[in-house]
Order: sequence, then C-alpha cells, then structure tokens
Amino acid sequence: MRIQRYIAKDMRSALAQVREAMGPEAVILSTGAVGDQVEVVAAIDVEIAIAHAAPQGAVAATSGISAEALQRTAPRRASSQLSEALVPKAVVAPAPAPAAAVAAPPAPEQNNELANEVKDMRRMLEAQLATLAWNDMSRRSPLQAAMLKELAQLGITQDLAGSLARKIPANLNFSAARRFALATIARTVQVTGDRWLETGGRIAFAGPAGAGKTTLLAKLAARWVLRHGPRRVALVSADAVRIGAHEQMHMLGRLLGVTAHTVYDVAELPELLEGLSGQQLVLIDTAGASPRDPDLARRLRLMNQQQSKIETSLVIPASIQAGAIEEAMKLFAVAQPSSCVITKVDEAVSLGGVLSSLVRHKLPVAYISDGQRVPEDLQPARAHGLVSRAVEIASRNGATADDEVMQRRITGVVHGRR
Repeated sequence: MRIQRYIAKDMRSALAQVREAMGPEAVILSTGAVGDQVEVVAAIDVEIAIAHAAPQGAVAATSGISAEALQRTAPRRASSQLSEALVPKAVVAPAPAPAAAVAAPPAPEQNNELANEVKDMRRMLEAQLATLAWNDMSRRSPLQAAMLKELAQLGITQDLAGSLARKIPANLNFSAARRFALATIARTVQVTGDRWLETGGRIAFAGPAGAGKTTLLAKLAARWVLRHGPRRVALVSADAVRIGAHEQMHMLGRLLGVTAHTVYDVAELPELLEGLSGQQLVLIDTAGASPRDPDLARRLRLMNQQQSKIETSLVIPASIQAGAIEEAMKLFAVAQPSSCVITKVDEAVSLGGVLSSLVRHKLPVAYISDGQRVPEDLQPARAHGLVSRAVEIASRNGATADDEVMQRRITGVVHGRR
C-alpha cells in the first residue's frame, strides 16, 4: 500500500490531486486543515490498482506472478498493517518465454473469480480505512465529529452535514456549535410567506402520486373563503388519471360555494384560464405521477411553457425517504417550479431529507401541511419552525447514529457521495 499526503487551497483541488496521482481506486484516510489550506491523506493498494487497470488475463503477467499465486497471497496482503506506508518496487517484466512454453490464458471463470476477490479486498480495505478515518477525526477534531453525528441523527445528508461541520468555528463548545449549524440551515431555507391567500395567483400543484395535492388545494380554498368569501376564487381539476378526481373537485366546489372546472389535459389550461380572467385565485390540481410515467415529461414541459400564466408549485410529502424526495425534486424540475409545499409532516420520521433537498435546490417553501383536517392543518412555512420541527421529530423518534453509521457516512463525505 502506498500512502501519500496532499495539500491544496480547497477540498475540491485536493481530491483532484488525489485522483490525478492515484486514480479512482484511492481511499481517503483523513482530511484536515493546515493553515488556510486543506490536507488530504490518501492511500492506494498497488496490487488492486494494477488489477483494475490491466486487461483481463494480464494482471499476473504485469506483476510477474501467476494468477493462482496472486489469489493465494491476496488475503495476506489485504490484512497487512494499514497505516504502514509501503513504497512500491519497480516492476520488471520477465524475459520473453519461448512460444512453446507460454501458458494458455486463464479461463473466464478464473478471471471472474480474481475480479471478485479484488473487489472483496477493496471493500474490506475501505471498511477498515473508514474506521481509521472516523477514529482519527474523533481524536483530532472532536467537535466536528460530534456535529457530524448530531446532523446524521437529524437525517441531514452526508454532503450538507460535511459542509456545515467544516464551517463551524473551532472556538465554540458543542451547544454553541449545534445552534450555529441549525441556524445556518434555517438561514439557507427560503420561504414565500402567505402571499397566495393574501394576493391570490394562478397556481398549479404538481408532485408524485399520493403527495396530498387535492387535500392541500381544499385547505387553501377553504382558507380563502373564510378570509375573503367565495367570490373571485375558482378550482380546476386537470387530473384525468385518478378515478373520481373530477367529481371530487366539483363536490368540493359545491361545499365551499365556489366554481369548479375540469380539463382532461394540461394543454387545455390556457383556454380555460382566459375565461377565468376575473378570478383572483385559481387553484389547479394536476395528476399525480410516478417517476416511470411515460407521459410525465410531456405534461411537465407543457407546464413549463405556461409559466407566464401559471405558477407551478411542487408538492413534496415529508413521509417519503430522502432519496425519493431528491428524485422528485430532480424529476419535476422540468416544470421549473417556483415554490414547493411540504405535506404529511405529521407522518414523517425525519425531516432531514426535506431540509437537505431545500438547501441543495434553493426552492422556496410556501406552506407546511401536517394533518388531514381542512382547513386547520396548514400554516405558512417558517424556516426556523421547519428546523425546530426536524429536531422535535428526531428527538421523539429516538434517532441515533452509532460509530458504524458514521464510518459509512464519513467515507461518503470524503469520496463526494451523498
């Protein structure tokens, strides 16, 4: 194994040096600060690098030993002292053998077995190096390590947690550092205020199936009627996918005493909106979509083309996993939503994924929905309130992050994974 120390002006530059010098097989042992610069200590197993770089059947020839000998000695090499810096010796190619003495190339099964063993060796090395890296951080930067664990318990993603931990001043105690990190998240999350119910607008709600779009629309419409009366508000159902969606919208209109309209495709909205020019608030319910829906991209492009007439708001349920939230953010970005609404907060086991996506995509939050009651369970989004709710949910659910979890997360941070 070869261990090398790199110093650069920032983490991106340091990792670029590591990749250029050692290639993609390099494993990060530790990171730290040296004055105004960043220090990265990386390691690479020479045999693994040769095995990945060489063509199939050529690994043994490159190192001058047979494939069978490499398989026999690989486990012993992997279990050697990880912290020892071994200087690789020059590889001298053996003299060409007579044509009759050249061994036949190894069978495909042998190549596959060798490749799988090399992969297993790399996984074992990464696991052990992750342990070393986490223990080293806990020893050298206990405050940073404690904050990474705290943010992991909140469900904050690896990249955001690493960024926040690096920004914390070194002279703070844990309580002050925790307040600093949470306040930084709150300052980054953007909100729109209660402008829809104050000034109106034409809002189309888009989002994954089951996100609670129709319930959200009912809450907003009921709030408007309570505040301004049933005049100058209209409901539109553009959901021709869900059975009974149009009938449900007309029933809601009758209950509230407001007009309700239906279209069978998003492309029909411009013509309908021309007839609703006198309405101050128009709420549009669109069809819930699966990421694999073949017609979703077309509908989202149509909504994007109508930005001058319609504001698109993305409805995100907090009850789904962080990966699904991120996937929805990326998928519905085609429609270029100008805001989002977080629903089903009462069903969430963590709000860290929501907060991480809001920070990453810089999408303002309009409202928070946390129940089924109409219109009570709805409030304008407040950044500090959303962060406080995340802390409350994590505390209530007893969220924890042990050393094994942190070892995996710190490996993801230093390798740029989320």
